[in-house]
Order: sequence, then C-alpha cells, then structure tokens
Amino acid sequence: MLEHKDYTYKFDEVLCSSCEGNCCIGESGYIWISNEEIATLSNYLGISTEDTILRYLIKVNYKYSIKERKISENNFSCIFFDLNKKQCSVYEARPIQCRTFPFWEYFKNNIDELVEECPAIIK
Repeated sequence: MLEHKDYTYKFDEVLCSSCEGNCCIGESGYIWISNEEIATLSNYLGISTEDTILRYLIKVNYKYSIKERKISENNFSCIFFDLNKKQCSVYEARPIQCRTFPFWEYFKNNIDELVEECPAIIK
C-alpha cells in the first residue's frame, strides 16, 4: 500500500493489477517526458534519441509528449500500452508523470473522479 503525506487516499498496488489500464487509456491528453527521460527511454528501447523522438514523441511548444493511438471514437491509449497484455511495455523506463500516478495535484480535489478511474484507490 502506497501513501503520500499530502494526500487523503492510498494506492493499493495489488489492486492495480485488477485494472485494465484505465490510467493509460481514456481521453486524449499529454504524457510529458523530459530530455533525461527521453534518454532513459531510448536506452531501454535500444535506439537513438533521435529515433525515439521521431517514432514515439510529439513536440508541443518546447516540450515533448508521448504519442497516443486512437482505439475508439473518444478513447486513446499511450503508444507504449500493450492493449493485449493490458500493461505498459516500457514500465521500467516510463516517465515521472506515469511513475507518480495517482499522486497528482489535480486529484487532491478530484478524489471521486480518481476513484471512478482507478480501482486501486483506497479513501
């Protein structure tokens, strides 16, 4: 069970496996990745930073975000989410945005939304 002193809920890692990737599938959005994280991801994938950027990232103003794939009318998934296995294919090299879920500032005031999305949240 993970908890964070600034949050009123806990995250049960065991229950996380009962989900089918709700945190990686849903509305389109940005999955921010820093230059250092791009280097880590490139190393993990065994390709150059330039190839990683070309294949898997989009530039939004001065930052990079991981590409998404459209899976239905209003549903998208991270390009690294394996839809068959229902898991992240680059888990060990995922960016901090993914590593810190569900402890995001946004969810401090939107716990009900988080509980609806994530079965591993304990109020």
